[in-house]
Amino acid sequence: MESGGKEYIDQYIERAKKAQYMFKAVSQEDTDAAVKAIAKVIYDNAEFLAELAVAETGMGNVPDKTLKNRNKAKIIWNSLRGVKSKGVIGRDTETGITKIAKPIGVVGAVTPTTNPIVTPMSNAMFALKGGNAIVIAPHPRAKGCSGKTVELMRAELKKLDFPEDLIQMIPEPTIELTNLLMKAVDVVIATGGMGMVKAVYSSGKPALGVGAGNVQAIIDRDADITDAVAKITSGRAFDNGIICSGEQTAIYPAEMRDEIMNEFEKNGALIVRDAETVDKFRKALFDDDGVISKHAIGQPVQTIGSLAGVSIPENIKVIVLEAKDYGTRDLLAREKMCPAITAYAYGDFEEAVEIAKANLEVEGKGHSAAIHSNNVENIEYAAKELCVSRFVINQSCAGSAGGSFFNGLSPTNTLGCGSWGNNSISENLTWYHLVNISRIAYYMPENHVPDDGELWG
Repeated sequence: MESGGKEYIDQYIERAKKAQYMFKAVSQEDTDAAVKAIAKVIYDNAEFLAELAVAETGMGNVPDKTLKNRNKAKIIWNSLRGVKSKGVIGRDTETGITKIAKPIGVVGAVTPTTNPIVTPMSNAMFALKGGNAIVIAPHPRAKGCSGKTVELMRAELKKLDFPEDLIQMIPEPTIELTNLLMKAVDVVIATGGMGMVKAVYSSGKPALGVGAGNVQAIIDRDADITDAVAKITSGRAFDNGIICSGEQTAIYPAEMRDEIMNEFEKNGALIVRDAETVDKFRKALFDDDGVISKHAIGQPVQTIGSLAGVSIPENIKVIVLEAKDYGTRDLLAREKMCPAITAYAYGDFEEAVEIAKANLEVEGKGHSAAIHSNNVENIEYAAKELCVSRFVINQSCAGSAGGSFFNGLSPTNTLGCGSWGNNSISENLTWYHLVNISRIAYYMPENHVPDDGELWG
């Protein structure tokens, strides 16, 4: 396989092109039937696939992954059903522009070990919605559960008499084969580490990647503290903290510390304020070079406690660490891919934003932020000051930044971070990013043409 790598990948591309050529001619109704079917099969097998993922990757937990598999299938299909994605998709009588959507062709998708079920599913849904075929290169540590996901989706296509090769996966992924795939497809989606994302952007093909997360959660003085802390805690604990949109900090008013920490404790958090103990967790979470420890990623708090030499009761689900500083001066300002959250006190709201900004400059710029507030002025101040692509308000960021039934963000598992995160998009990836748009520009003789006096004043 090593020596014949290109020939091996070319076979995938050839099969994908044949399948896509047939599929691009089908009706919108039949296209949607295929998209619905692959979402429904993941929904129906949510728990089984969650069990496979946890057993293979050793990350996260089965109940949360089951919930994620079901919810993402529902939310993404809901966002796609009834949406015109083939032929004429829009007519603007004011500008005289008519938009016609056309498939890009073959999509290559590099998927992560942290979300090995829902990312292949969502990428396949978006690809097929746009009339494309897709070839998936999974993370090597998730090839088994990702492979079963693809197998189930292919079986559904076969039931509907669609080409199974609309969805393919490299069963034994290597760096060489993944790089060859990226160079052979028409467009690439990369969801994973920054090294992989950089490789995708170097492939010479149009690429859609994501940046690192480090979600800053700001609690305003007028927030419903009970609601805010419950949502932050649940977001941090979900799937043992491996979701990139999960809250990483809680930035709260200094005078409300006791009230807020009491709420964290009510929600199953262990508050760690003693500097010596905080340092034990800091050393357990990060290696000497400042990189998150592989032994901590996606592990429950009890395992994190063992790494730090601290005994944690079974009823605890989140660790709240009161850091000594923020930004470059404390490693705890970085992304922590486990159920540990860093707490910071602030004076005025401007200081809260400065803390968040300093932490994002270290890691996570371009991704997401959460604000618990009813003060529109403060919300928009933070939105103007912080360089992130999405702000979720009075919601759990972990469950909302990727879209939900209760906000207008496109449901996805691939969250673009714009130029701040070295990405080509600053929004949530969806089917629209996987089509080319032809624009018919009609002649509009009635349009007003300003004279020089009107134009230049």
